[in-house]
Amino acid sequence: MDKLIITGGTPLKGEVTISGAKNAAIAILPATLLINGTCTIENVPNISDVKISCKILEELGAKIDWINDNTLTIDTTNITSTHAPLDLTRKFRASYYLIGSLLSRFKNVEVGLPGGCNLGPRPIDQHIKGFEALGAKVDVSQGKIQAKAKRLIGNSIYLDVVSVGATINVMLSAVLAEGTTTIDNAAKEPHVVDVANFLNTMGADIRGAGTDIIKINGVKALHGNATYSVVPDQIEAGTFMLAAVASKGDITIKNCITKHLECVTAKLLEIGAHVEDIDGDTLRVWASKRPNKATIKTAPYPGFPTDLQPQMGVVLAIANGTSIINESIWDSRFQYTAELNKMGANITASGKSAVFQGVNELSAAPVYSTDLRAGAALIIAGTIAKGKTEVYNLEHIDRGYEHIEDKFRNLGAKIERVSE
Repeated sequence: MDKLIITGGTPLKGEVTISGAKNAAIAILPATLLINGTCTIENVPNISDVKISCKILEELGAKIDWINDNTLTIDTTNITSTHAPLDLTRKFRASYYLIGSLLSRFKNVEVGLPGGCNLGPRPIDQHIKGFEALGAKVDVSQGKIQAKAKRLIGNSIYLDVVSVGATINVMLSAVLAEGTTTIDNAAKEPHVVDVANFLNTMGADIRGAGTDIIKINGVKALHGNATYSVVPDQIEAGTFMLAAVASKGDITIKNCITKHLECVTAKLLEIGAHVEDIDGDTLRVWASKRPNKATIKTAPYPGFPTDLQPQMGVVLAIANGTSIINESIWDSRFQYTAELNKMGANITASGKSAVFQGVNELSAAPVYSTDLRAGAALIIAGTIAKGKTEVYNLEHIDRGYEHIEDKFRNLGAKIERVSE
């Protein structure tokens, strides 16, 4: 079992280059199943969720060649199965994108119920609603999802809740459908736009991604034979922005889209940090004093991301005054607060709200990552805590951050990964 040992107390300073977006890559990879041909994808984050996705695609008959650590070619011409291996699909949440892609191209799919971080109930009813509106019959039983259709016909679909997963999955299933599909109340996250851009590069006709109404004009086939680069990871960039503030450091964050981070920038300015936008693709973030208190409410894009809520929680744990975070997306996102309290934080979490009574400093303790973003938050906490912090359950962190200890170490953090 691996763990991270972090000796805290060093302000983080220097440059960090952001990897490709995890949430975009794990949707684009299943989307390649729509292509009767080959495509090349660049800026792919080298993380465990991507590796599992590739393994699933290979099990289905795809041929994958890694050109380098972050570029691969995928040939999905000769798919031999539409039944995804249940043991692999259960390992991460985004396996449900296989349903939309395989249903669209082959009209028949079987996938295990998705896994991923335990953040409370994560229903897929809106996904199923979309598939059925296009003409599919869906059965959920015995730990798996089966979907079949003789033909898929475009339709108007209203999502009852703003859902990134459902928006992307309906988009995937409608790309090859007959006629036009309209998704109303669609999610607007950058990775939704990135998946649409990828599909359009391969010959799809998707319009309106990034707004709350997306129109998909069905095409007969996607051609492939094109190259696409994954968008930079807004959540990784935000993680380092918050690490700079928590550690009273000075970090230049390269290869990011600054517009995607405007909600984070606004909150950092509110709590007394400094943010400089350099040419729209680089941010400099620095702080020299204890942050001010704040009230945060997570919301779908362009609101404050739920995936940056735990990292912001570390900042507010050492802020001057009493702060409140209201979580509007997931029921169990505050599990990390118990770990921060082990380190001397004073946080009271109840349901979807938490009150942070700011303390002067955190102290080292053995802590356990409860999910992907909680793990990132605990690394930040370890870099600012007094003493040596040990972070366990690194498999959560490795799902979404590429070489995270190397990036922190290059900023001056005293961090090492060891095996027990």
